[in-house]
Amino acid sequence: MTKITEYIKNSEKTLFSFEILPPLKGESIQQLFKAIEPLMEIKPKFIDVTYHREEYVYKKRENGLLERQRIKKRPGTVGICAAIMNYFKIDAVPHIICGGFSKEETENALIDLQFLGIDNVLVLRGDAIKSEGTFIPEPNGHAYASELLEQVVKMNTGKYLEDGLQASATNFCIGVAGYPEKHFEAPNLNTDLKYLKLKQDLGADYIVTQMFFDNQKYFDFVAKCREIGITIPIIPGLKPITTKKQLTVLPSIFHIDMPDTLVKSIEKCKTNDEVKQVGIEWGIQQSKELMFAGVPVLHYYSMSKSDAVKQIAEALF
Repeated sequence: MTKITEYIKNSEKTLFSFEILPPLKGESIQQLFKAIEPLMEIKPKFIDVTYHREEYVYKKRENGLLERQRIKKRPGTVGICAAIMNYFKIDAVPHIICGGFSKEETENALIDLQFLGIDNVLVLRGDAIKSEGTFIPEPNGHAYASELLEQVVKMNTGKYLEDGLQASATNFCIGVAGYPEKHFEAPNLNTDLKYLKLKQDLGADYIVTQMFFDNQKYFDFVAKCREIGITIPIIPGLKPITTKKQLTVLPSIFHIDMPDTLVKSIEKCKTNDEVKQVGIEWGIQQSKELMFAGVPVLHYYSMSKSDAVKQIAEALF
């Protein structure tokens, strides 16, 4: 399949892509296909597939004591990528995270991806388990995305965990995350950018940003990246607002600011249908400005719901 950087290099126009969630355990993949199909009409170049780590639940045993059990609500990222590539003939980009994986488990997952012909990965630290509050790496796992990135880069040179192994080199194009409003754990943006520059120096090929709703934050972020020598493509990540609840939920989860104009427009809405229309119109104008500025790709966080993203993309592509 084709690498993300090759798509960007070979295109004179801004490209279209989006991200989906794996189905909940027990759901049919056909539901996911139905969400993807409307967006295929707009000819995306790739589809990102998120990875959702385990959670802990407490179940009461017969003796009355509580037993902590580990569950995964959205399993099957590797299989979903394979299914998407087989069904739609498009590149799928799996998210590879530190949380919940040892280095050996990571290596085995990457080997599976290589066997499937998947050439693109997005490497992330991942979130802490909800019940733990702070991120805790697995035993013999990675604590930082930069460490995970190094493992993928080493495999690209034929270096595996086992010493002396006669291994063939993988060929992954490696994406990393960027935060226009800084990662919430970083003391300031300059510190955050220092670590982003480190990821480029270690071998990252491109950057996808956290969602933002004020384009100036993206433009300022790109300018600061370029000032410190970050030269790889920086893909803006966008999300259409579809419910009034997202005014508080999104800033809480993703640590982002909402522009006053957008907030006031949504607060005037009486129904979520009205909110959705405001979000679509904002998304169109935001996307047009970014496209005019020559961004390489417009990447949409769809949450596996296609309608709002489709309406925005249809107005652009």
